[in-house]
Amino acid sequence: MPTLYERALADLQSVFDRLDEAQVENAVKVISKARRIALYGVGREGLQIKGLAMRLYHLGLNASVVGDMSTPPLGKGDLLIVSAGPGWFSTVAALMETAREAGADTLCVTAQPEGRCPRAASHVLTVPAQTMADDRGSATSVLPMGSLYEGAQYVLFEVMILKLRDLLGISSEAMRANHTNLE
Repeated sequence: MPTLYERALADLQSVFDRLDEAQVENAVKVISKARRIALYGVGREGLQIKGLAMRLYHLGLNASVVGDMSTPPLGKGDLLIVSAGPGWFSTVAALMETAREAGADTLCVTAQPEGRCPRAASHVLTVPAQTMADDRGSATSVLPMGSLYEGAQYVLFEVMILKLRDLLGISSEAMRANHTNLE
């Protein structure tokens, strides 16, 4: 019988087996061209989004987390990246509308591409994983609630950073130089 670790890793592998690589490549391209990038997510999705924001900053991109007092206003040429695993959160929808009205593009990372937030987004990146919207029944992951989605986000975001690093020609040393020295 497989261990819980093996079952969790198999669940993650099944997400990446179904991931649309063209959507990933589009997201990387959109991020690479953005003048300023603001990122937002709620709960544990928000933690993954904050990790992505940190890595984008390490790449030298103008990235910030919505809610931090240093987040600049968004406008034309800018990008709001949001996570809405279940397809809709009221705060995500409101921020997307504000960004869109200011002329910024939006990239919605979601497990439910037919949800209201992804349908309103300029760009969608579907992570085909269980969230709390569909964590009941016989076809659920061994991981609780939305953990499969959140774990897949971590791996996906790190791979996207590798793709961005290569696309933008940024060295590992340059990324390291942008890491804080205040730890």
